[in-house]
Amino acid sequence: MTRIRVMDEQLANQIAAGEVVERPASVVKELVENAVDAGSTTIDVSIEEGGLTLMKVTDNGGGISREDMETAFLRHATSKIATSSDLFRIASLGFRGEALSSIAAVSRLECVSADSDTGLARRLRIEGGVITADEPVNAPIGTSMSVSDLFYNTPARLKYMKSIPTELGHISDYMNRIALAHPGIAITLEHNGNVLLRTTGTGDRLQVIAAVYGRNTAKAMLKTEASDSDYTLTGYVSKPELTRANRNGITAIVNGRYIRSHSINGALLQAYHTLLPINRYPLAVLEIGMHPSLLDVNVHPSKMEVRFSKEVELRALLEKAVKEALHAQRYTPGMDTGRRDRSGPQYVQDAISFHVSDRTPTSSQPPIPATSAAKVRHSDCGGGFGDRKYVPADVTERLYAPPNPERTESFRERGAADGLAGERYVAGSDGSFRDASLLQQTPMDGPPLSIESEAEFSHAAAVTKSDLQAADSTAVRETSASESKGFPELHWIGQHHGTYLIAQAEDGLYLIDQHAAHERINYEYYLHKFGNPVAASQQLLVPITLEFTPGDAAQLKELLHLMSAAGVELEPFGAQTYLVRACPEWLPKGQEESILEEMAELIIRERKGIDIGKLREEAAIMCSCKASIKANDRLTREEGEGLLRRLATCVQPYTCPHGRPIIVHLSTYQLEKMFKRVMS
Repeated sequence: MTRIRVMDEQLANQIAAGEVVERPASVVKELVENAVDAGSTTIDVSIEEGGLTLMKVTDNGGGISREDMETAFLRHATSKIATSSDLFRIASLGFRGEALSSIAAVSRLECVSADSDTGLARRLRIEGGVITADEPVNAPIGTSMSVSDLFYNTPARLKYMKSIPTELGHISDYMNRIALAHPGIAITLEHNGNVLLRTTGTGDRLQVIAAVYGRNTAKAMLKTEASDSDYTLTGYVSKPELTRANRNGITAIVNGRYIRSHSINGALLQAYHTLLPINRYPLAVLEIGMHPSLLDVNVHPSKMEVRFSKEVELRALLEKAVKEALHAQRYTPGMDTGRRDRSGPQYVQDAISFHVSDRTPTSSQPPIPATSAAKVRHSDCGGGFGDRKYVPADVTERLYAPPNPERTESFRERGAADGLAGERYVAGSDGSFRDASLLQQTPMDGPPLSIESEAEFSHAAAVTKSDLQAADSTAVRETSASESKGFPELHWIGQHHGTYLIAQAEDGLYLIDQHAAHERINYEYYLHKFGNPVAASQQLLVPITLEFTPGDAAQLKELLHLMSAAGVELEPFGAQTYLVRACPEWLPKGQEESILEEMAELIIRERKGIDIGKLREEAAIMCSCKASIKANDRLTREEGEGLLRRLATCVQPYTCPHGRPIIVHLSTYQLEKMFKRVMS
């Protein structure tokens, strides 16, 4: 007896349905995509019990001719492709010819369609792949597909269906994506008679974003667009303060098709680098257009994954476009962007003017007692490489102990001659004194943080370069000036709890996290320095010793070229020991060993997944965190003003390298309302 035989057509269709029809959302996806391909301007989807009972999709597209109705439900029947060459220029959403036959094989399906406005249509009923009714009816032009009792004849599949809310969630998610992909189509989704989604079909994608995510979300979106010889990119990305806990808020659309792409997601997240907190993700709707020959959509039966012919170029274009959109904005949490209506009666209390001295007396900021200061645990960094260390018990004493008046002139002379070297207090131009020791760790090539000339410091050109190579200082200054446009002109008021600077501008009050601000300044400085590390490296008189496990030491030996490219010369010294013969001279003093050890551990951990660009960036984050002032570090007025001036020159002055906000805004109007000075 023969053992090999051809399967029954109906059985083959049921097996094929397992690849195409996974759940009710799969049915909705195939039917809606057919409606889009038919040129519909309105698509109405009605669902009952999460799609397990009924799914009905009605459109006003071109319809199916009465002659083609029965053929449309045969396996591999399609109007989209005719020859193998058509596979390389697919411009439609559906083309495989498996959807209708697979759906009909595992459900009870009814199709009513007309391809003209004469009112003549044909109705076809199919149960389990078998036609049970075929009759003429009256219907407007378009198609109506009703699918009920999904998987009624395949109980093994039916038992794996989830709850009604879960299945409805998958359907709703897909309908949101297709609405975002086709803003020119009026789409409606109903469940058990309740409207879940309704778009107008005006072609305005921002209106669809408002319909899907809400008006407040739509207001927080930034438009982005770019193009080159191969791709066009349009869409919207969220401001950094609008984030999600996962990547589900990212919608990538390629030639009208919603897809999932790790490559696109990666480029988008790279554009947001240092702008988002750890484990937070942006919301984005990005549409990419290209010639069909650059795209392979025939990768998976669900058509949710694609391959790009020029993926590197696409990533570069997307990352650049999103960065430009983000860097042109001002990210100040709590900023009052809406214009208020003052046409009504205003009740304003008379203002009282207080005189504020230019000098900050020592008594204006009482120091934290040494006993309590020593117990404060630092956790300034948002999730990176910063040390967690205790505040020195004498930090406030060092900062606020008044200098000896008899030594004033000597301090002036020596401060002018020697800068910060060896002196605790440096005289300012206004006659005040500031402690130099706190900011000695700041990696400056010139004067300390509060000196005016530091605004001339050129630091952050490398932030916007994919290869992390530094530009010349002139280009850096131009980049900083243009990209930080809109940053408020801040005027120092004081310091809160030794952690937050208080400043004012024309539009209200600002709070600045001093550690995050200094960390951003240092990050851009170190990133610039790591762009040309070899020239700034120095040979060490006494090598630094680093020890690893034998396995880690062996892995590091194959990746020494990365350390060398970052300006670090490592030499094997035994089975699990390395000697650092040379390293950049501008590494934070006293932190060289820990930073180099962390760099080596990063290379070992990432192995082949890290390149020199990523290594330099991570190293810059390590250095910036370790070299920055911490919480409970008290600053004088001059030091605080210097920090604000330098922050304003940064390429991205709104978030620290870990993505935490640096500055928070409270508008004048908000203050007036809180104090009931304005009653409108």
